Amino acid sequence: MIDPHPEASNSDEFKGFDEARRIMWRHEARARVYERIMQTGFIDDANVAAVHVENTSRADRVFLVAFDKAGQQVGVDTLYIDEPNQHLDITPEFDHDFTGMDVVPDSHLDQSISRENGWVVNLRVLREYDPLADRRATQRVVFLAHLQDMLKNGDVRGFLFGRGDLDDTDTA
Repeated sequence: MIDPHPEASNSDEFKGFDEARRIMWRHEARARVYERIMQTGFIDDANVAAVHVENTSRADRVFLVAFDKAGQQVGVDTLYIDEPNQHLDITPEFDHDFTGMDVVPDSHLDQSISRENGWVVNLRVLREYDPLADRRATQRVVFLAHLQDMLKNGDVRGFLFGRGDLDDTDTA
């Protein structure tokens, strides 16, 4: 995946910060795809197996086309983009290529993919997505990325993982 912000530095001084920023961008993209597709009826429609996201022809909207398992078109929708943070960037975690989704050759879905004017969301994977679990996992990974910088700079010398049982005598 191409990072959405090319101005990100590649400085070794803030390697953990840069990694944390990339992790957060990817989390935000996953959450945005989930939230925006939840605004459609596609998630609740068990007949929909994939959604083609056409996000290249217009900057102010995203055209969605839903397909069944046989690759036949079963619905369409349009999501309007009022703010730049509503754009549906490719998220490998949901993309049909990265998730190994089968595409029926010569189907409507296969034809949409061949036009190369967007990307395809595997709805099976999107339906299994747990935004809260993803947020918590991302929080931990971002913390560890920042911890790398803090250890290197001497800001942190020791730490404990886990919740532990603290009582009033243990807190300062």
